[in-house]
Amino acid sequence: MELQTAILAADDDEIVSIGESSRPLTEWSGVERQGIDTGMIAELHCLLTGESLDLALAAYEPVFVSDEGIVVLRLAKELSERLAMLDDENIAPIGAELSAIEEFELQGWDADLAQDWLLELAELARLAESQGQALFVWMRRGME
Repeated sequence: MELQTAILAADDDEIVSIGESSRPLTEWSGVERQGIDTGMIAELHCLLTGESLDLALAAYEPVFVSDEGIVVLRLAKELSERLAMLDDENIAPIGAELSAIEEFELQGWDADLAQDWLLELAELARLAESQGQALFVWMRRGME
């Protein structure tokens, strides 16, 4: 079963609403990519912050889990800030590095796909920052 994943800009008090949503991108601004899991989020965190994988994984405990298999994570503030600072000049080399990480390679990511995703995430992070919001990861196994 494919993992559906969306990264959303939302207010901290909307965690339960995000977790209860079956189609979060109709309610919040966000970016969708199939197959992104907690390990991949942690790897992105490590790449952009320089922290160890153990520390990054500890930062991504679910903030919401539903009986329907929906899991919500809150992106660490440090990662959101780093994403918001990305610009066209530094995204290409970071995209190449990201696509070379085993978890991303196994999902078939290449440098272009990673770069496109980073561009979308950077724009979303800037939007969230401008609105005083946080970034959340919504994940659900299976298809509707």
